[in-house]
Amino acid sequence: MTAVDPSRTGATAASSASPPKPARSGRSLALALIAGAAGAAVVLLASGRTWAKATAVVAQGQLPQTASGQDVTGVPGALAIVGLAALVALFAVRGAGRTAVAVLLALSGAGTVVGAYLGISDTAALREKAATATGLSDAGVQDVSHTFWPWVAVVGGLLLLVAGVLALLYGRHWPAMSARYERAGAAARGPRRSAAADPDRPEEMWKSLDRGEDPTR
Repeated sequence: MTAVDPSRTGATAASSASPPKPARSGRSLALALIAGAAGAAVVLLASGRTWAKATAVVAQGQLPQTASGQDVTGVPGALAIVGLAALVALFAVRGAGRTAVAVLLALSGAGTVVGAYLGISDTAALREKAATATGLSDAGVQDVSHTFWPWVAVVGGLLLLVAGVLALLYGRHWPAMSARYERAGAAARGPRRSAAADPDRPEEMWKSLDRGEDPTR
């Protein structure tokens, strides 16, 4: 019977248990793309929806007031655009540049979460709209209610943050757009070949004579 090497068996088990690096990087790349793109889209969608409702009291009665996410705070929408741009830029840079862009993507997600969370119970935008509608700087609002859209923006920010963290952990293994295009361009151009010399041209005949060759052959 042939003895089984325990170290080789352990190494084989370890290699089969852990997935290869290309597979891990491919999954992390797909997850980061989906999370980043979905997060930015969700935040931009939520920022345009109604976040808060109230009524402004006037002499003639009550005026309904609404405030969208952009009215409450423009931070989540702006950071979502920054995060989307950073997600695209990840594939145009490598090395330290990719790390810096990944940090920017993660910070955009974190800032989006904070901005959206602070806007969940904000009423400043409603009071400002009430003052504009009534012409009174100290106009008050009542029956204030908030929708679920700020929480949707928070979820979108978390997705951007996940994409940034994945880029920080696995981004060094992801392909770079510039490298792929450089390889494709080099393959398309191929090596340049020098034009074949024409032995019937007078200058070529003289060159043959200088080299000690018989040009009549």
